[in-house]
Amino acid sequence: MESMVQELKKIMPFKETTVPGDVILVAVENNKSVFYAVVTDIVRDETRRDEWWHVTMQVLSVPPQQVVWTLRESQFTGQEIFTMSGDGRFVKAVDFAGKQPPSEQGGKGRKSTKPRPHLTRVK
Repeated sequence: MESMVQELKKIMPFKETTVPGDVILVAVENNKSVFYAVVTDIVRDETRRDEWWHVTMQVLSVPPQQVVWTLRESQFTGQEIFTMSGDGRFVKAVDFAGKQPPSEQGGKGRKSTKPRPHLTRVK
């Protein structure tokens, strides 16, 4: 599982935090699957002494599936690999705000340029 997570960190632009509205990437060790979900809510689990959170997410599948996992913050922010039903899991929010994955940053001699608009104005 650790090697899969290291490879994902090389190619994916991850965020350090996770908030409602974020798209997260979920990796499952047993069947080596990876899927996306949208976090819809994060609520503190008041029944536990330690800080655990109910993370509600919509799995981006057909049909969409809503799931609620009870996790610690380090688990839903990708700081910790954890297990559910004996399978290793990794969860981390993806940064779609234009940030390049770590493997593509700092290219030799490349200048950072703004993308050109794709629409043209016709009079």
